[in-house]
Amino acid sequence: MNIIEPVSVQCPYCGEMMDLEVDLSEGNQEYTEDCPVCCKPVTVKVSVGEYGIESVEAKPEDD
Repeated sequence: MNIIEPVSVQCPYCGEMMDLEVDLSEGNQEYTEDCPVCCKPVTVKVSVGEYGIESVEAKPEDD
């Protein structure tokens, strides 16, 4: 399993895809990432399992 895994999520504000690199060694994560298109803050929630990323959710920061 790679330690860094690329993943794409849709910005909840503008709908554009955001390309992220997730460090799997950190396990489950929740952090804020600015959309590279509209620059609004997006809360990214990553669930990591035994074989890599199980799910990725992107939602508005104020949600």
